[in-house]
Amino acid sequence: MHLRLPAIEPGVKAFFWAFVLSLYLWGFLLAVGVDKGTSTVLGFISFGAIFLYVRVCGEDEGR
Repeated sequence: MHLRLPAIEPGVKAFFWAFVLSLYLWGFLLAVGVDKGTSTVLGFISFGAIFLYVRVCGEDEGR
């Protein structure tokens, strides 16, 4: 019997990647001394950009 991961929708994968990476960026910006408001805005912008990039370019066309 082969155990496989369940199928996950591409939008959910894109949301997960965007959330994790933007949270990492937000924390990094706070750690290097960027103002809290600026790092929050940049975190939201990076979330949107990462989400769109992974949603559009992250799909494996070989399947």
